[in-house]
Order: sequence, then structure tokens, then C-alpha cells
Amino acid sequence: MNAWNKFWKWYENKILGSVIVIAIIQFIQIPHMVWNADMMLEAGMVSRVHPVIDWFLYGVDLIEIVSIINVGMIMFSLIKKRKLQKQKVAEELAQN
Repeated sequence: MNAWNKFWKWYENKILGSVIVIAIIQFIQIPHMVWNADMMLEAGMVSRVHPVIDWFLYGVDLIEIVSIINVGMIMFSLIKKRKLQKQKVAEELAQN
């Protein structure tokens, strides 16, 4: 088994953990959305209170990159698994 197949076999066993990471990242987006809405409305209730808070809430956008990559990997893994299952069924039908 080559390194690529070993990696995907390992990753498929860790999909639940990946989904948990995605969920956490999405929940972190909630305060960011409130901050962003406050920024757009220029209310100043959450945004522009302290530069460090603004920096962290603005930086949350960069965390989304992990989520986007993770979702892509999960989709690829599930598609690959479904394709292998279809091939297996076709082979079994061909043998009968």
C-alpha cells in the first residue's frame, strides 16, 4: 500500500474528529458575525472596543481555511469510498 492510500485509510478512520473540528470552527464564527454586523452598522457595541478583540475577531476569517480544506478532504474521502463500493458491487455481479 502506497503512502497516499495509507493516508486516506488513516483519514477515513478520523472523519468524526474532522467533523468536530469543523463544528468548532463554525461556532467560533458566531461572535465574528456579530462583530462584523456591528462593524457594518457602525454601532460600536462590540467592534472598536479594544484593538486586540478586533484583531482576534478579524483573524477568525483565517481559521475558515482549515474548515474549507477539511470539508474538501471529507468529500473526497466519501466519494472515493462510494466509488470503491460501486466497483465492488459491479465485480460481484460480474462474477455471478
